[in-house]
Amino acid sequence: MAFRFLQGCLRATRAVQHFRFLHSAACLSRCASSYRQLPCPVCLRRPSSCCTTGQGCRRFLRDHQKAALSTIRDQVYFAGGSVCLHGDASDGFRLTDQQSTSMDERTFADHLRHCSSSRQVFRLLLSLKSMSDTMAASALQTIAALEHDKCGLKDPTVLDHDVFKAVCFQFEHDSQRLTDAGLLSALHACTRLYVDPWSSLMVRLVSESQRRLDRGQMPIRNLCILAEALLALEGSRSVMLKQVMEQIQGHEVKEWSLEELTQVYGLLQTGIVERGQYQHLLNSMNSYALSRAASLKPASISQILNALVVLSQTRAVPLVISLCKHSVKHVHRFTDSELVEVLGALMHFGHSDQYFVEALERHVPRNTYTMHPEAITKVMQYCGRRQILSKAIFDTVAESFVYRADSYNTSQIARQIMPFGKLGYLPPNTGELFHKVEGILHTQFSQFQPRTLLNLLHSCTLIERFPVNFMAKVFNPYFLQQLEEQGTGLDRVLLAQLTQLYMTVKLECPFYEGPNLLPKYRVKSFLSSGRSLETPVDRHLYNRVKMGLLDLLGARDYFASNVLTPYCYTLDVELKLDGEGYVLPASHHEDVCKRIAVCIDGQKRFCANTHHLLGKEAIKTRHLKLLGYKVVQIPFFEFEKLQNRAETVDYLHKKIFPHSYRLSW
Repeated sequence: MAFRFLQGCLRATRAVQHFRFLHSAACLSRCASSYRQLPCPVCLRRPSSCCTTGQGCRRFLRDHQKAALSTIRDQVYFAGGSVCLHGDASDGFRLTDQQSTSMDERTFADHLRHCSSSRQVFRLLLSLKSMSDTMAASALQTIAALEHDKCGLKDPTVLDHDVFKAVCFQFEHDSQRLTDAGLLSALHACTRLYVDPWSSLMVRLVSESQRRLDRGQMPIRNLCILAEALLALEGSRSVMLKQVMEQIQGHEVKEWSLEELTQVYGLLQTGIVERGQYQHLLNSMNSYALSRAASLKPASISQILNALVVLSQTRAVPLVISLCKHSVKHVHRFTDSELVEVLGALMHFGHSDQYFVEALERHVPRNTYTMHPEAITKVMQYCGRRQILSKAIFDTVAESFVYRADSYNTSQIARQIMPFGKLGYLPPNTGELFHKVEGILHTQFSQFQPRTLLNLLHSCTLIERFPVNFMAKVFNPYFLQQLEEQGTGLDRVLLAQLTQLYMTVKLECPFYEGPNLLPKYRVKSFLSSGRSLETPVDRHLYNRVKMGLLDLLGARDYFASNVLTPYCYTLDVELKLDGEGYVLPASHHEDVCKRIAVCIDGQKRFCANTHHLLGKEAIKTRHLKLLGYKVVQIPFFEFEKLQNRAETVDYLHKKIFPHSYRLSW
């Protein structure tokens, strides 16, 4: 009987076009009339007794004091239908044959996964003779997943469909006969579909949920579903929601299944936690997750890592490390969205793992042309943030960029190109890559956010790809005004980038004839605390080099440290020579014919996994040479090999004065 009526309606529709999915106008009128006389499930009053069922029970409103709702109240999508889908089914809408019902549910779920529109879901429902309440709730969840949008429904008319009305009527009419899973899943789906929270359907579902919650027998899974629905309906201050959380905390965390653990993490990150609330529960969950990390599935690892970020669990770094370690074997199993969340969490907590990178190097080259653009972008962003130069990844991404960039948004374009500049790496197809970038800039220049555009252009200059054709637009007062109005204004990093762009144009592109950068937008030093265009010197390495220079030069007066040049760069060590090549005292300003800039390059000035100099250090070296300095680089991996004082002095002499003879003293 469950869907016989609807099937009859379908046959009738072919003959009578005026009444789609309705048996007759008279039937609809009689059912609607009887529906209006149903008592309120909360106060048991009929509409004639001062309880407006369609607007919500007045007693329910008074007792629960609803908070601000996230649902749409001015559009009442629900309307009582005349169709009873399975009015003669057993309790819970279960089929008599339990085994066949279970098999039908699995088949039904498989069909639902293949539905790409709400209309296909409706057709699937019409094709069935009967169904359980959980199957009907799953159908509502699928419709919600297809139609839900942060600003409303993609197609609000689906809620006016007769099949949808019939399903909702059945849930309302038999709310007390529903299984817990069917009841709560239906309530959750209705909140995602923005059904009027004061409609009789929602009032009945909520009141029935309250009745069952009061029993205190709901498992964790059902409590989480109910909590998410209440959060959408009433916000985080819901009295009923607090009751749900109390029951969740009453369960021993160590007795939860891994699926329940993942579900509670997902619940807590939806906005329930405020000002350290439920931190004790989170501590227990973090400890339990750490002990079971090896058994977690890819989706659970992704969910938990994302929750740790949202919940600012800064003390859960051991859990992050463990999840990263165990995610290595799942890299190829992660969906693109799951991989994005994993990489985002690793960047947030500042963690990288050699084996995880190796797994990415196997996965990304095989799937670059099929991966979602945001997943590729996140991989590049992760490599750039952790300063990991992977030629296997970078070369493949550079190749795919040439063919796929037209489908990327401006943010994805910039975030994929910026790591090349940051790590100072030019792929084999450099010409094609930056020809594509230039073409995109020509056609989409105005679509880029000012800061995003500046970051992109600055990254290009780090690897000697000079965007001369766009400098006039960047130094234009209108663009600078836009840059200043975006975000928090022109901070020091933006001004430093503008200054270095201007220096690059003047030093490396002398043919540029466009406008100059006004003095008020220039900085005097590229070195600053936090994010800087120069890497501060490694103090331990500097002290060792300083002792060697004292032995080599004989006195501290012959070299200066931490010297700020007129060109914004800071020199680790500066030496001055006269016309005959003799070293002058650092305080001497006359007869200086040559200056030597000694760059003491610690480990942070190189890519994390190679001895490849970062882009910002490479451009500094180029500019200093163009400004007349002799640049001497002392990389950490060479200096650390020196065993004693004599080797140190000999090394520094060959580096700084390779063509002079030194007498021993």
